[in-house]
Amino acid sequence: MADNKEHKDNMEIEEDEATKQQRIEKENTAALIADLKRNFSLLERAVDTAETRFTTRVLRTLPSIRRRLTAPILAQVITETYGSSDGQKTEILKYLGQEPTSMDVDNDKKTSILPEVDMYLHLLTIIYLLDQNELDKGLKLVNDTIASLHQLNRRTLDQLAARLYFYHARFYELLDRLAEIRPQQLAALRTASLRRDDETQATLLNLLLRNYFVHNLYDQADKLVSKSSFPEGAGNNQAARYAYYLGRIKALQLDYTLAHTYLLQAIRKAPQNNVTAGFQQTVYKFFIVVQLLMGEIPERSVFRQAVLKKALVPYLHITQAVRIGDLNKFQEALAQFDAVFKKDKTYTLILRLRHNVIKTGIRMISLSYSKISLRDICLRLCLDSEEDAEFIVSKAIRDGVIEATLDHNGGFMKSKEIVDIYSTNEPQATFNQRITFCLNLHNEAVKAMRFPLDAHRKELANAEAARERERELAQEIAEGDLDDEGDLGDF
Repeated sequence: MADNKEHKDNMEIEEDEATKQQRIEKENTAALIADLKRNFSLLERAVDTAETRFTTRVLRTLPSIRRRLTAPILAQVITETYGSSDGQKTEILKYLGQEPTSMDVDNDKKTSILPEVDMYLHLLTIIYLLDQNELDKGLKLVNDTIASLHQLNRRTLDQLAARLYFYHARFYELLDRLAEIRPQQLAALRTASLRRDDETQATLLNLLLRNYFVHNLYDQADKLVSKSSFPEGAGNNQAARYAYYLGRIKALQLDYTLAHTYLLQAIRKAPQNNVTAGFQQTVYKFFIVVQLLMGEIPERSVFRQAVLKKALVPYLHITQAVRIGDLNKFQEALAQFDAVFKKDKTYTLILRLRHNVIKTGIRMISLSYSKISLRDICLRLCLDSEEDAEFIVSKAIRDGVIEATLDHNGGFMKSKEIVDIYSTNEPQATFNQRITFCLNLHNEAVKAMRFPLDAHRKELANAEAARERERELAQEIAEGDLDDEGDLGDF
């Protein structure tokens, strides 16, 4: 009897948990549908007021909605939004594997729908298909959506168009067909430039650069950058991507100073969170190599960051080899992580570091010894012959790496006294570089400030009302209606 009662209580608990789970799912579904309908109203306000900030608020909710989105919920929203006779509804539902119900057919709702809401629903469907890895379906839908987008010329669609072009390129990249859409992207970039569509222009420019980099077409990427200009009104994320691509181009062209500037700009513009961990890791890999090529050693704290620690292990070994000027250790690290460097496309740049390792070794030798033979230099740097050591030392002296003299007949190098660094122009150049950076940062901050439209008219109206009140007050005082000392009581 007691066992039956306990079994019954367990059944009731299980039923209660199942009911609770169903209730939670219903609440989550209702909350998601409410968020989507709120976004529809924001898109309508964006059209009515021609304010892009409402569309920006809609796009900022994409990550949250993307995690909760399911085919039934999306089908329900599509069914309630489109009219019963709208062909777009049936077409999208087919991609989701859903069919219109009998209630949908009997629905007499008007078929008119804003193009912004229509494109937003297409964007959600495309993202859902991408997350479900249904690449063929997503590719067909995104191609049809881009074709429909070309027929519209509405400035309120600019931000949505930029996202659609991004996912359009993403599907082609996953299917390894990026080269096919290059002419289409170039034509779209030209159209966006003529329409002064900053967001789409910046997105397409970055997508084209990525397209060229995937196929190792660095000369064409450099020509594209030289023939185009990045819009100042573009978003911060696109500016960070563009700075990263510029840094890579300049690094390949041996312009390490500019490459360092652009990569540092990309690091500072990128959002510092776990969502952008991949971008941060990629930029830091090139940033570290460029720093080493400039003769600088990256800070140890960079390799200790939680987001970067694991990804930068190969580059830590390279940095340690360059820092101590150990050519053997450098060759070992290069052989051990050869596949990683080739995958990251930093292998070519790292090969250039061999000369830096040798220069560092020579600098340390010159600081440690006032006089040393070429044979000992050859042994310490693991060089093939004394002739190679003599050539490398002479080049280091000519480049100003070390302050020393080379005795060819005696076969030795003699170091000079250490020169005071403050007697050179290096501190002044460094100080000027920091001042320039601060000024550029201030100018960018000023450009990024937003001011409400027609705010000065409200201030003028308030000022006019204040002056009117002052005139009335002065008139009342002059007429004696208001006693200045009337509130002093019996004082």
